[in-house]
Amino acid sequence: MVKQITKVVIPAAGLGTRFLPATKAQPKEMLPIVDKPSIQYVVEEAVAAGLHDILIITGRGKRSIEDHFDRSFELEYYLEEAEKTAELNQVKEIASLGNIHYLRQGAPLGLGHAVLASQAHISNEPFAVMLADDIMEHGSTLLQDMLRLYSKYGQSVLALMEVKPSEISNYGCVDVERMSETHYRIRGVVEKPAPNDAPSNLAIIGRYVFTPEIFTYLQLTRPGRNGEIQLTDAIGGLLEKQEIIGVTFSEMRFDIGNKNDYLRATIEMALSRPDLRQTVLDLLSSLSCGRALKEEARDSLPDPLP
Repeated sequence: MVKQITKVVIPAAGLGTRFLPATKAQPKEMLPIVDKPSIQYVVEEAVAAGLHDILIITGRGKRSIEDHFDRSFELEYYLEEAEKTAELNQVKEIASLGNIHYLRQGAPLGLGHAVLASQAHISNEPFAVMLADDIMEHGSTLLQDMLRLYSKYGQSVLALMEVKPSEISNYGCVDVERMSETHYRIRGVVEKPAPNDAPSNLAIIGRYVFTPEIFTYLQLTRPGRNGEIQLTDAIGGLLEKQEIIGVTFSEMRFDIGNKNDYLRATIEMALSRPDLRQTVLDLLSSLSCGRALKEEARDSLPDPLP
């Protein structure tokens, strides 16, 4: 009988150097998308999929993540006294999202090392991994689909996304055999291949479901570039002993470690909100019209004198 998955690991120990200076004194996971820190979207996705035992892997300077998901009695008292009921309910709900634990990674030795650090908490159970930089659109069923696939086959499951050949060197890439329109049997994995060496245009993105055997291969994986333990290398080892399934998806996904995607996520998330949608549409329209008027005015100027 396949054991039900209840635990998820969320690595959140990165330094966020791509968002300096904003991340000099605050974790990148606490940067807001509209009015929520980005990591809250990931935690809410986990809880919606039935994963209430949440381990967040943190590092130095990440204390505000713990504070965010904790009770704030002073703030709650103020909101209650001010009769701000909606805001009071919001902050109370954050503190009751799930059973959240924290563990410091200690040294920035890569994603594989961060997942390995969770072994004592996970024990001999299957579990999910969700990268804090990867945000799915509201209502995404990707994680639920991956958990269902695990329940059906009892095998590890990877989330896959088609990318442009020029972008494949930014991801772990898979060699696959198609099972259905969206499901694949993984035959091999390559970490950040050059476009000409990539076995496909399918990239591994930040949602994983693992059998506990992944820990054995994380322990055997030697540090690679920059002294980091690569999760992709351990997946390759696991693949030699167990079948692994890949699943593609149609929902929007945002890599908010990327500034362009961060801006796109902010706009798309605001558009998905009934209270903000029209405001955002009006703003985008005014910006577009304003740009067009500026270009028209510039084109109407006389040519400069020779």
